[in-house]
Order: sequence, then C-alpha cells, then structure tokens
Amino acid sequence: MRPRHAERGTRLSSRCWLLVAAMLAAPGLAHAADNFDPATGYRISRYRAPVPESVPGGARVDSEAVKRLVSEKSALLIDVMPSNGAGLDTASGRWRMLRQHEHIPGSTWLPDVGAGALTPLMESYFRDELARLTQGDRARALVFYCQADCWMSWNATKRASEYGYTTLYWFPEGTDGWRDWEGPLVPATPVPVAGAALDRG
Repeated sequence: MRPRHAERGTRLSSRCWLLVAAMLAAPGLAHAADNFDPATGYRISRYRAPVPESVPGGARVDSEAVKRLVSEKSALLIDVMPSNGAGLDTASGRWRMLRQHEHIPGSTWLPDVGAGALTPLMESYFRDELARLTQGDRARALVFYCQADCWMSWNATKRASEYGYTTLYWFPEGTDGWRDWEGPLVPATPVPVAGAALDRG
C-alpha cells in the first residue's frame, strides 16, 4: 500500500504537468483566436489552414454531391479564389491577375469576396453578383468553393447565409478535390466589379 504522502505527491505532480501543458497551449490558442474577428466570427487571417467540418448556414458537400447538385438541382457554382496579382483596378473595375486560374466548368469567379472583412465596394459586388446570378431567388442552390484548406469559401458561405440565401453548400476540397476525383478544370475569368470607378473618391 502506498503512503498517503506519496499519493499526494503524485497528485501534485499531475497537476503541475497539467498546468505546464495549459501554459504551453495557451499561446497557440491565443494565436488561433487572433485569426477570427470576435465581433463577426469571420476568419480574418491565415486563410490557407485546416478548415472545420461545418459552416454556419450551409451544408458541407464532396465532389460527388457537387456533381449531383449541378445536374439535378441546377446549383450555381461560385468560385471565391482570391485575386493573385495586383488585385482590382478601381479605374476600370477589372482584375489584374499575375497568373491563370482554373476552376470547375460552369463556375462564376468572384475574387476576394471570402475575405474576413469586405470594403463597401466589395460588399456591394458580392451582394449584386449573387442577386444577378440567382435572379433574385434566395432559395436557389449555391455551391461555394476555393482550394483545399481555404477559409475564403467558409467565409463566403457564412456571408451568403447572412444575406438571406437559404440553400447553401460548401465544398471545402475545392479545385484540389475536384482534380483528385479526375474532374476537369477550365480557365477562369473573374467577374469585373461594376461601379469601381465611382468608389475611388
């Protein structure tokens, strides 16, 4: 039988290890929290990182489900891959890209709408394009995607839900997952931003 002081020492030792573990974990937790806006819940930094299993306001889907949604429910595919060059030219409303981007056939590319915080111009761009694509039908099925481990599509799905869209799907594997399942990819052209020149002042 172990002496009581030995048991007490073991308990204290265990508590010390737990305290050390908590101290070591705390900086990581704080850093993770810094990636989100506490007021809105949007991811605001380090967009290429492992994503969760679910998204507010939407349902997670895989490649096979995406194919079914497009063929059976006429779902619209929304590519939210961020811009990869100089970004938006506010004089013309066109995107200045550094390299060619490819996406799932039939998709509409709306760059940067998955950022954690949108400017008023980009907010209007996202709202207006969703309204145009769905012809004002907020029950129209929408599939948002980017690349694998990309929070842009998570943010965009959450944001569309807050705009009042009710049939939302999130494809977190994005173009990477689509390619892995031998799905074709085609050159993408980003939708220009209407009214960009008016926003410069």
